[in-house]
Order: sequence, then structure tokens, then C-alpha cells
Amino acid sequence: MSATAVLDTNALMMPVELDVRVFDELDRLLGTYDAVTPRAVVAELEKLRDGNGTEGTAAAVGHDLVERCRIVETDEPYADDAVVAVAEATEGEVYVVTNDRPLRDRLLDAGVDVIGLRGRNTLAITET
Repeated sequence: MSATAVLDTNALMMPVELDVRVFDELDRLLGTYDAVTPRAVVAELEKLRDGNGTEGTAAAVGHDLVERCRIVETDEPYADDAVVAVAEATEGEVYVVTNDRPLRDRLLDAGVDVIGLRGRNTLAITET
């Protein structure tokens, strides 16, 4: 069984904001994996892409990248809560891709491994 990578809003915006090729990095770290994102993350990207500047552009690119993910429904309206809910409900090897420090700490406390920025534009796994 392959790993599951749960992507949050921030991970999907990394290509524009941090010059990180998220899916190339996940291929390098995990090999084969199932990319998933909660519906609440898609909604957050839709809201942010209407903004101006880099954030709006990053959200628009992130929204395009959602096509590479399986969208998962949750009861959580807030994106971070939805990411935690999906990670905790997923069987097997699960990683959450985020560069959001409070979310990362929350996930590590819950026993979920996190993939985040290491160096200028590469990702690394932080295990619990």
C-alpha cells in the first residue's frame, strides 16, 4: 500500500510563494503516493485567489494543482481542522504537507508525520 500525502492550503501555494515543486518533491520523498486534500482547503484557495498580488496568484496556482489531488469531504469547515481530521482518519502511512508551524506542531502532537520546507526549495519529512 502506498503512502497518503494530505496537502493543506499552504502546501498548494508553495510553488509560487516558495519556488517549491511540491509534487516533484513528493515523488522524490515518497515514490508512489495518494495525494488528497480536504474540501475546506479547496474552498480556502477559492477565497484567496480573488485577492491581489502574490497571495492571489499563489492561490490560483494552488487551485489548479488541486486537480492532482483526490478531494475528501469532512465535517470541518476550517481548513486546518479538516487537514487534521483527514490525517487522523486515514489508514496506513500518512504524511501532511504543510509549512504552517502551528498546524505542524498540532499534527506532530497528534502523532502524524509532517512534510515541510527544508532548505531553500526542498521538502523533508519530520517524523513523530
